Amino acid sequence: MQDLKSMTLEELRVVLVSLGEKAFRADQLYQWMHVKLAVSYEEMTNISHTLKDLCNKNFWYCSLSLIRVQESKLDGTRKYLFALRDGNVVESVWMRYQHGNSVCVSSQVGCRMGCRFCASTLDGLERNLTPSEILEQVYAITRHTGERVSNVVVMGTGEPLDNYENLLRFIRLLSDENGLHISQRNITVSTCGLVPEMYRLAEEKLQITLALSLHASNDEKRRSLMPIANRYSIRELMDACENYFCKTGRRITFEYSLVGGVNDTDRDAEELTELAKPLNCHINLIPVNPIKERNYVQSETKRVIAFKNKLERNKINVTIRREMGRDIDGACGQLRRKHISGELA
Repeated sequence: MQDLKSMTLEELRVVLVSLGEKAFRADQLYQWMHVKLAVSYEEMTNISHTLKDLCNKNFWYCSLSLIRVQESKLDGTRKYLFALRDGNVVESVWMRYQHGNSVCVSSQVGCRMGCRFCASTLDGLERNLTPSEILEQVYAITRHTGERVSNVVVMGTGEPLDNYENLLRFIRLLSDENGLHISQRNITVSTCGLVPEMYRLAEEKLQITLALSLHASNDEKRRSLMPIANRYSIRELMDACENYFCKTGRRITFEYSLVGGVNDTDRDAEELTELAKPLNCHINLIPVNPIKERNYVQSETKRVIAFKNKLERNKINVTIRREMGRDIDGACGQLRRKHISGELA
């Protein structure tokens, strides 16, 4: 069956006309799905029973089932666990900032990238999410909170560029003026560094922010943290970043998880400065969120501050990511893994 919520408005018009319906019915369905955020056909009050029956026979309607919500007592961040139609589960995070609400969505069930400090990858990749399953994370959280989402980051479980075509369709549906119409400038996509896909993305004429999960300032350390570094060198990554900025005019963000005693030395800061200086980029320092399956520890606060100060003295644009959801398994993959292992009550 075709995935109704993953269709563009024009595709929906074409397919409904081919089934003998009027084109304007597609506009009605599209608004119910992407503006009113209907959970099912039953909520669509101006859609005839005949059309509902037609849709039930021909299309799959994506709607996630809420399994669990955990709310942080520290900052109000909410971690959501959703069930997919095949029994798999996926997690998302809702964060409230002064500038608006942000949602962090997953792009895959599991991940095959193998980053050493991340819980998402411990059980490998199960499958890609469809565009509608990525969208529905935003929609379900909007329904649950009753508040508009201003910013979306594709930084949850999975490597977004490993699910390239579905990611692109998700971005275009999310930013479509006929739907929620979230500005592409308010959408951030993270990648661990799939170089060919970074070059492809630069040609898509999108205005999203690309965030590179760098996490090390030289190839040797990066290979010890991220298996993808065995395929693409830092030099290749920097060339891809420069190309992305030249083609899009959008500043790159470097995500850099600080691991105590591993990548947080003064020498690391110096090497990172040399990488960042030629590029129009922003560095986001992230005190690593430890997971029990690995022995990595978070850098001490004074070391994080010293690292940041060293970059700033070299005129590098840098921030320390505000930690959110530490008390609710906020890091990628933690809640899903606890659910799978039966640790959740």
